Amino acid sequence: MPYVSTWRFARIPARKARLLTDLIRNKPVGVAMDLLKFSKKRAAIMVGKVLKSAIANAGEKEAEVEELFVQASFCDDAPIMKRMMPKDRGKSYSIFKRSCHITVVVEEGVAPDKKRDRKEAMKLARDTRLAKKAAESDAAPAAKSEAKTEEAAK
Repeated sequence: MPYVSTWRFARIPARKARLLTDLIRNKPVGVAMDLLKFSKKRAAIMVGKVLKSAIANAGEKEAEVEELFVQASFCDDAPIMKRMMPKDRGKSYSIFKRSCHITVVVEEGVAPDKKRDRKEAMKLARDTRLAKKAAESDAAPAAKSEAKTEEAAK
């Protein structure tokens, strides 16, 4: 069962927070917390708070906290506050104060290892290719021997 936590209207651009949400996706909770703890980015504190909240939500529902992994983590754009900065000769420049919605979903179980899945798929493809090649090489000598017997019969 997934346990969700969200921080809406976080005062950081989604582009900056997305770097960290992508970093912790499909990682065990302990590893994700360590990655965020040692990151120098400002968004690490915000994403860390959301992750802690998701872990606490799982703990309230009596889930095994040691077995949790980050199933999904993403960051969406939120409304932009538009401000103006006065400039010389009566001009004004726009300032966009961006915000985002940070969401973290944790779930019990083992995190999927995409590298392992890709290796298994590559191995399966290689085995089928080798089996096909072996079948062709077995058929080729039989065809050659049939051709030789036909020539000998002539």
